[in-house]
Amino acid sequence: MSMNLDVDIPRDARAPMRARRAVEELGPAIDPAIQPDVVLLVSELITNSVKYGADGDLRLHIDAPAPKRLRVEVVNQGASFEPQARSRPKTEPGGWGLHLVETLADRWGVHAGSTHVWFEIDR
Repeated sequence: MSMNLDVDIPRDARAPMRARRAVEELGPAIDPAIQPDVVLLVSELITNSVKYGADGDLRLHIDAPAPKRLRVEVVNQGASFEPQARSRPKTEPGGWGLHLVETLADRWGVHAGSTHVWFEIDR
């Protein structure tokens, strides 16, 4: 069952919750074995967008051609950035979002010169 989702999410404290609900609404289009990872990674990327992006809605796009295969994109209007490995001590809170994406996703990246972050899961 192929499924696509495009949703604009207001940039506020409730954005991560709205994004998690959007993922959950895809239901059986996402295999239950990978859904927790997808929900976590979407939440992390949306949280980063709220914290570091500029004004304006966030865009969440999910393309799920098969239950165990999907591509997620999060776009915001912030300044572009270069993804960097975590450089803080493990005991400091925060800063784990991109580390989690790198660990749990099969592929991920940032469109050059933008704040358009994507990841793919293919199990």
